[in-house]
Amino acid sequence: MMMSDNTKDRAARSSKKRGSISSLSNHEFWRKEIHGRTKDSTSTVSYMDEPSQRDDVSRLTVPMENTYQLGPPKHFPAIIVNHILKDVLTSYLQVEEYEPELCRQMTKTISEVIKARVKDLMIPRYKLIVIVHIGQLNRQSILIGSRCLWDPKNDTFSSYVFRNSSLFALANVYAVYLE
Repeated sequence: MMMSDNTKDRAARSSKKRGSISSLSNHEFWRKEIHGRTKDSTSTVSYMDEPSQRDDVSRLTVPMENTYQLGPPKHFPAIIVNHILKDVLTSYLQVEEYEPELCRQMTKTISEVIKARVKDLMIPRYKLIVIVHIGQLNRQSILIGSRCLWDPKNDTFSSYVFRNSSLFALANVYAVYLE
């Protein structure tokens, strides 16, 4: 009986020897787990006999040690981010007319551009949240609220409102410090 090349490849891949090595033997591990005293120091290393294309992806990440840094070495530059917001919103929306489907796509594009430009400032240890709202300018009002856990000493935000003859846009960038 003839096996196709795909079948042979699958059989070869499934016959690769896979496993793991643990710093505790199975007996010690299960005994500690049953008694509720499993420690975080258990390390596991996976291995595969033949290298594959996924070796770099499948490597375990090494947890970083605490730095005990309680505040940012460089504060978030809200004024510079305000200029970025003004520049991006103006360049993308200056001549645009309100169209719901186009604006839906533009909010995604604009938020990604803003996030990339703010990340280029390379401010360490800040998580960035970018939210963009675009709506039709037609004598209506809108109320937008947001809530989050906040450290007023380290966390901050930037906001900019853009208007043209047809639409309005509100962009917010929240910068939350990660300890």
